[in-house]
Amino acid sequence: MTTAAATKVPAQTGSTQPATKTDGALATAQGSTSISDVVVQKIAGLATREVPGVHALGGGAARAFSAIRERIPGATASAGQGVSVEVGEKQAAVDLQVVVEYGVSIADLARTVRRNVITAVEQMTGLEVVEVNIHVGDLHLPSDDDGESTDTGRVQ
Repeated sequence: MTTAAATKVPAQTGSTQPATKTDGALATAQGSTSISDVVVQKIAGLATREVPGVHALGGGAARAFSAIRERIPGATASAGQGVSVEVGEKQAAVDLQVVVEYGVSIADLARTVRRNVITAVEQMTGLEVVEVNIHVGDLHLPSDDDGESTDTGRVQ
């Protein structure tokens, strides 16, 4: 079955209508738009961090480097940490490394993250997200934060 959205519509010279998604929403009669991998990486990273239950993004080394960078005046944390992407002309694929809060259903979290990333990337860029792969690399325990701030040793 062919639908109007799936068929190619010839470009009209001088038209201000955007092209359909299958026609390449980033290419119109007036010109084309290319989107850098870094842009998609940042969008995906921010969309992932919005989901409750995601403690952090990135592997252990990336998180350690980020912690050091945050202590440097004027330095900012990378929005794309823990995110790798492949961006083509019309499609994008996203790989995420996440740290999950203890007690959260990982299956539900993965579904929510996947949906949020796909929605954000597709709405902001017009690219079709073909896959979002999620690697849960660590689990954040509530005691991880408490242990650093209080002294529970026997000797004071």
